[in-house]
Amino acid sequence: MRLVLESFSPLVEMASIDEAYLDMTGTARLHGPPLAAAHAVHAAIARETQLNCSIGIGTSRLIAKISSDQAKPHGILQVWPGAEAAFLAPLPVRKIPGVGAKTEQRLRDLGVTRVCDLTQLGPRRLERELGAWGIALAGKALGQDAGGWFDAGVGQRDAAKSISHEHTFTNDTADPAVLEATLGRLSQMVGRRLREQGVAGRTIQLKLRNSAFETITRAHTLARPTNLDPPIWDAIRDLFRANWRAGTAVRLLGVQVSGFETEAPQNELFDRAPVERWRDATTAADKLRDRFGDGVVGLGGALGANFREKTHEAMPLPKEKTEPNQ
Repeated sequence: MRLVLESFSPLVEMASIDEAYLDMTGTARLHGPPLAAAHAVHAAIARETQLNCSIGIGTSRLIAKISSDQAKPHGILQVWPGAEAAFLAPLPVRKIPGVGAKTEQRLRDLGVTRVCDLTQLGPRRLERELGAWGIALAGKALGQDAGGWFDAGVGQRDAAKSISHEHTFTNDTADPAVLEATLGRLSQMVGRRLREQGVAGRTIQLKLRNSAFETITRAHTLARPTNLDPPIWDAIRDLFRANWRAGTAVRLLGVQVSGFETEAPQNELFDRAPVERWRDATTAADKLRDRFGDGVVGLGGALGANFREKTHEAMPLPKEKTEPNQ
């Protein structure tokens, strides 16, 4: 999908395997006004990938994302400049990216159920109640790209120093099969993102948060960098088994890889021939995922864990993250 999008704009930011932002500023002479360009993108994706999509058009990534959600399953929705706050006002506050179940409940306690309720509270009250995340929410309620993931322009961020994926369970679980399947899936997703960016990392880190909201992080540094799913999964599984106490309910799991080099050496962790076989296998798997979806093929350890989470990329000089952990 990325190649299709880059044929319309050089400023493309992949938020996940099937979600992206395009900055179309200055492309009107090539592709026409925003709505016409969106229809052209829609048609190109259908033609090249045989997949449908929804497209949102707005002055910010936040507006584009929410309007795309409103246009699902296969529509296009444009929010005109100046109409952002009015568009957002009647929507449930959960529509704002980053507002999870815990934040939604805290906002309900404050009488906030719709986005317009946030604007009525105002940034000062939101800051008192929610800290820096409250200030970001005040901006988001007006349609602004405020805080965290939206700090920089589309496609203009510095290269990442780490890549991670996290998953928060709907219900805390102590089932080891579920937990390890989830970690397998997260390892696979991180490996895919590393390969997309042409980097490999040495440091593998586990993040584990239990039902009491106690969070631990444990890391292991490999002898050589990798961007292949199996060695990432092997390291994460060992970290998990060494640090999880059986019977302890888990709320959140995360997998991170850092310590990047531009290319993975040919003899990482294994002999050359097995590594080449794994490279061939992951290349074939990535092609299948491109065409049929991220969950179509994966590690045996990831079977049964079918979810899609946003990637997290840590920048060289990251700003303080404003969203609370959900």
